[in-house]
Amino acid sequence: MSLAPAVLSRLAEIVGDSRVRTDADSLKTWGCDWTKMYAPAPSAIVFPSSIEQVQAVVLLANEAGFAIVPSGGRTGLSAGAVAANGEVVISLDYMNKVLEFIPEDRAVRIQAGVVTEQLQNFAEEQGLYYPVDFASAGSSQLGGNIGTNAGGIKVIKYGMTRNWVLGLKVVTGKGDILELNKDMIKNATGYDLRHLFIGAEGTLGLVVEATMKLERAPRNLQVMVLGTPDFPSVMNVLKAFQARLDLTAFEFFSELSVQLVTEHQGVPRPFDTATPFYALLEFEALSEDMSAQALEIFEHCVAEGWVVDGVLGQSEAQAKNLWRLREDISETIARFTPYKNDISVLIQRVPAFIADIDAIVAAQYPDFRVVWFGHIGDGNLHLNILKPDDLAKEDFFARCKTVNVQVFETVQRYNGSISAEHGVGMTKKPYLTYTRSEVEVAYLKAIKQVFDPNNVMNPGKIFDL
Repeated sequence: MSLAPAVLSRLAEIVGDSRVRTDADSLKTWGCDWTKMYAPAPSAIVFPSSIEQVQAVVLLANEAGFAIVPSGGRTGLSAGAVAANGEVVISLDYMNKVLEFIPEDRAVRIQAGVVTEQLQNFAEEQGLYYPVDFASAGSSQLGGNIGTNAGGIKVIKYGMTRNWVLGLKVVTGKGDILELNKDMIKNATGYDLRHLFIGAEGTLGLVVEATMKLERAPRNLQVMVLGTPDFPSVMNVLKAFQARLDLTAFEFFSELSVQLVTEHQGVPRPFDTATPFYALLEFEALSEDMSAQALEIFEHCVAEGWVVDGVLGQSEAQAKNLWRLREDISETIARFTPYKNDISVLIQRVPAFIADIDAIVAAQYPDFRVVWFGHIGDGNLHLNILKPDDLAKEDFFARCKTVNVQVFETVQRYNGSISAEHGVGMTKKPYLTYTRSEVEVAYLKAIKQVFDPNNVMNPGKIFDL
């Protein structure tokens, strides 16, 4: 599908000639996200610089009948930002300003194109902290984070993006501008529409501004990496440390993850001993007593046989390298065209759940390498199947899809989620009913119709109308 010249002219009138791109490189760059399952095929990329311009493009879409795909940092992993069917991509790259700092409320009002790391750095300059953090913080944008309710490595302590959004300004699929919640902590005046847009993946409209809550900066963070003989031991370690310390992070990853990261990223192994799984934990050592407690718990875990070896970061540089063992995994395995599953269950069900999933993987992928990692402190597991070099991408993805039903039937049996933090997009759309009932999906579609009656906003994502 291509746009009529008259429509392209009107887009240029709205945002300026230089802010409408139709060249092949731009279409490919802004028409995709980090997924590789769908070929980008947008008809144009537009770069508005104001809310009024965003609104004008949405109104034109309703009038002229073209679809819109919102684009942020394009770091998504479910094809939620892929324009594969001639859509117009709205990139918020030029709406990237910090608009207002509100110290009394520990809040900051920003445009949706602000990059996560940009917000983190701004908070640090104010002596505060924005805690939602993940490997793509240097390129992901807050509008996209809000659209997918991004999580990351600090959820066990600080929660998801949803927990930090005080207010939103949005342009709905109808072209209305709404100011949601007016940045207040307390506002008991009926439905909180802000939460409909958080996690909606741009299907209801575009987030154009957000007011984000900030927190006091953590002090004297300590990082430990512990090697465990099996996965149940990881859970025992979590329980032991949580009983006595307030953890800011608890991650896990497999030995294959360590092998790949140390080989391709030049990060040193945490210790000489190789173990099947590793736990990375972080906590604030606000006193010497807390550091001593951590070592006591470590010794207890060794005595119980839950930990084979371990290390406590002795410097900021060593702590960063320990974190890189976990944070560099996604970048490292990207070269192997991984097939990703991002699944979650209640923490108490994780050991039995991962055993069942492992059995499916071992039976169905005996010749594939499998990388496990995740935010185990909040029940979120990342299952990554690596493509063999001699297997075509299309054949590899097709084979992985045939096993998805077994994986998601297991997720359903444990009353879990087919997507913990990556969203649904197009890749998880066929499996939505394994997590959401058909009645729930009908309500979701009805909400979509209210905000976007002409289905111009990111159609074909999450569900089909």
